[in-house]
Amino acid sequence: MNKLNSIIVLGLLAIVGILIAQLLWTRQAFTLEEKKFSQKVHIALLEVAKKLYEGTNHELPAENPVQKISNDYYIVNIDNDFEPKILEFYLKSEFEKIGVSTDYEYAMYNCQSDEMVYGNYVSMTQNPDAERSVYFPKHKNLVYYFAIRFPNETSFLFSSLKFWFVLSFALVVILLVYVYSIFTILQQKKYSELQRDFINNMTHEFKTPLSSILIASNFLKQQPAIAADEKLEKYTGIIISQSNKLNQHIETILNSAKSDNSPLVLDLKPLSVLPVLNDVRENILLKYPNSQVKIVSDSEPVVIIADAFHFTNIVYNLLDNAVKYCERQPEITLSVTTLENQIRMDFSDNGIGIAAKKLPFIFDKFYRIPSTKSNEVNGFGLGLYYVKKICTLHHWKILAKNNTNDGLTVSILIPKHHDH
Repeated sequence: MNKLNSIIVLGLLAIVGILIAQLLWTRQAFTLEEKKFSQKVHIALLEVAKKLYEGTNHELPAENPVQKISNDYYIVNIDNDFEPKILEFYLKSEFEKIGVSTDYEYAMYNCQSDEMVYGNYVSMTQNPDAERSVYFPKHKNLVYYFAIRFPNETSFLFSSLKFWFVLSFALVVILLVYVYSIFTILQQKKYSELQRDFINNMTHEFKTPLSSILIASNFLKQQPAIAADEKLEKYTGIIISQSNKLNQHIETILNSAKSDNSPLVLDLKPLSVLPVLNDVRENILLKYPNSQVKIVSDSEPVVIIADAFHFTNIVYNLLDNAVKYCERQPEITLSVTTLENQIRMDFSDNGIGIAAKKLPFIFDKFYRIPSTKSNEVNGFGLGLYYVKKICTLHHWKILAKNNTNDGLTVSILIPKHHDH
């Protein structure tokens, strides 16, 4: 848990750090764009001033005539008279040359009336707004000058930084998804722990009274009075049989919960397959005398690298399922085929089969297909989950498909001489 918390915190800090760095870079990029825009405007206005001096007796002053009063407001000192239309023509041509494509408005100082006369609002988008009247302040010590304002400068600069803002937004989304994912993982972990604790407590609470029932039942069956009465002996046998079955279910749940808590360790050794299959077959026939189980092999002996205990369990589980989910006399064929690179075991039965859309879920934990037969058969949906888990630990493949006529075939593919 501590390791998981450390990873979560480190991941969160990394993403937050990247996001902060991205925002700082975006801010810096905006500042650079602002400086770049200001430089472009300065150059353009200086060229306009030069053109307004052309053809006059006055020379361009040594001091820079362009002054930036605020972020979007500039004044240009021209020491001679000029016409508004000529000014607007020069402004348009110079801004177009230098790539300033945002709207602007200008006004000129009229020394006779001692006030700023509004010139025009020039729209670069060809959609001029309604007539405007914006106040342009006067500036002392200047006789002939004009002022220019860029009302949409901020939005123009933001539009040139679209990529930066999209990237920042993407990082915010990633951060939110990460936080949500971590929250979901922690919730799932909490629910999983609650489920495991409940199963462990429930099964342990069941085991104590069940053990007492089995001891008492076995003692009862040994009494002469019970043995002399056929019905009492039969009922006692039912109690013992059902108690053993319940005990087996509890052990299955405990083993499953234990294997989820700590990984299973396999005892891998060379194992002769056919003797194990025959032993399991005999046990199944003792349990279900009316069943038919046939073993077919194309070679002898067949040796695999496996854990004998768990291999025996998965064979027993598959045969037991094949018998239980059959509505007539069970006929099961267990085929062992030796291929070039693998050994294939097919468990074919004549049972009820499984709907095609439900086949992918049969190996899921606690999954039971809702049907009349499933309701009749006791179980928790752990048998095939256990089989799949053991196959995965052995690096085997397990497949299930419906037969052409009826029933199901479960196939286990075992690589030859797999390096464990």
